[in-house]
Amino acid sequence: MTVDYDIVVIGGGSGGLVVAAAAAQLKAKVALVEKDKLGGDCLWYGCVPSKSLIHAARVAHEVKNASRFGISSDNVQIDFAQANGHVQKVIQAIQPHDSPERFEGMGVEVIFGSGQFIDRHTFEVNGKKLTARNFVVSTGSRPAVPPIPGLKEAGFLTNEQVFSVTERPDSMVVVGAGPIGCELGQSFQRLGCQVTMISSRDQIMPKEDPEAAAVVEKQLLAEGVRIVKNARADKVELIDGKKCVWAGDEKIVVDEILLSVGRSPNVETLNLEAAGVEVGKKGIKVDSALQTSNSRIYACGDVIGGYQFTHVAGYEAVVVLTNALFSPIKKWFPSKANYRVIPWATFTDPELARVGLTAQQAKERYGDDVMILKQPFEDVDRAQAEAATTGFAKIITTKKGEILGAHIVGSSAGELIHEIVLAMANNLKVSALTGIHIYPTLTEVNSKAALLLQKSNFADNEFLQSFLPRFFGFLRSR
Repeated sequence: MTVDYDIVVIGGGSGGLVVAAAAAQLKAKVALVEKDKLGGDCLWYGCVPSKSLIHAARVAHEVKNASRFGISSDNVQIDFAQANGHVQKVIQAIQPHDSPERFEGMGVEVIFGSGQFIDRHTFEVNGKKLTARNFVVSTGSRPAVPPIPGLKEAGFLTNEQVFSVTERPDSMVVVGAGPIGCELGQSFQRLGCQVTMISSRDQIMPKEDPEAAAVVEKQLLAEGVRIVKNARADKVELIDGKKCVWAGDEKIVVDEILLSVGRSPNVETLNLEAAGVEVGKKGIKVDSALQTSNSRIYACGDVIGGYQFTHVAGYEAVVVLTNALFSPIKKWFPSKANYRVIPWATFTDPELARVGLTAQQAKERYGDDVMILKQPFEDVDRAQAEAATTGFAKIITTKKGEILGAHIVGSSAGELIHEIVLAMANNLKVSALTGIHIYPTLTEVNSKAALLLQKSNFADNEFLQSFLPRFFGFLRSR
């Protein structure tokens, strides 16, 4: 059967762009189909704009609190439109990297339009039938909208609209206390909006280490964010121009509602049933080679559920690329996705970063062979110098020093976690982290935490505790 392309990539987000660019550079014939704009959620509605807004909010917070360093900061004025203008400038600065012209220059045929599979071998878009040796579905996800009575009538924002807001609301309720809700909730509070967060559980960011999440919660509360726990938004009404949200017995009156309750995979319009591709509740079902139930179709990124991060989509894209592009060989020896060492960070202030297992997961899997090495930032001199003593590094290991996971909550946690990620990826013992670190830097928090295992082992060694004093006494008497 003669086909038109080596690979047809469906979806121009993070994963799809990696596959298309790399395949084209390897001289494959590639078509990239995108219904809207290249760059996906990350560029337009996710990582790039959110971190830009977070930075503007952090600057506002630091200016307002500069008096603790003896710097006058009276009468601080926040121009919300200009702060959001910074967000748009950053998007426009990065967008050329993901532009159609750049990919066409690589040799990728970029096709804009909403298409669907018409059989197991053909994808149709704009009336054109595309055939390929293999297809890659990377259509991403969208914000989930729960069926709350009155919500649509009252109006709401998701991450797809919030970065286009030019007039700051005086008050906002954030429905959902996961990473996105916490990041944006804190940012709007710092930019002058009174924020109330509704958490369906007793812990914000429930996937994180409870002790680390509690540090972030304490900071949110200190900054004036209200958190309603163990509650859900039951109904919404629009009364006298205000949005009234009922959460249990509490009535919350605000100017705006921001939804942050999870993501839904973009699969509905693809007609995957015609292609013989199985879809579950979380998205397209794939095996460890990221191959679907149709051997000619692969999938990566948010559309398969799992870890919904840009860097994971990029990693999965590499696995997909090698398997799909070199399928005659790879069908016997496929590359497989390995999620043992997947880091992520929530960019609240303080930041919260994680890799590997939590302490609870480690204890369930390894029993008593677990050590928890916890180092507070307050004992790190650079943290003291910068008044950034909130938080800690927690490294979970076996008693022999195998790193099982790590959690850092504090200043620059998203940067500091990478030293531990590198050690885990290369199967290094925690002792590798005790090497020389520049003084004074925040990275000392990792070396100090790692050193705790050696200190603990020495303290538990009764022979050395007894032998060394006698040994040193003998040396002194010679």
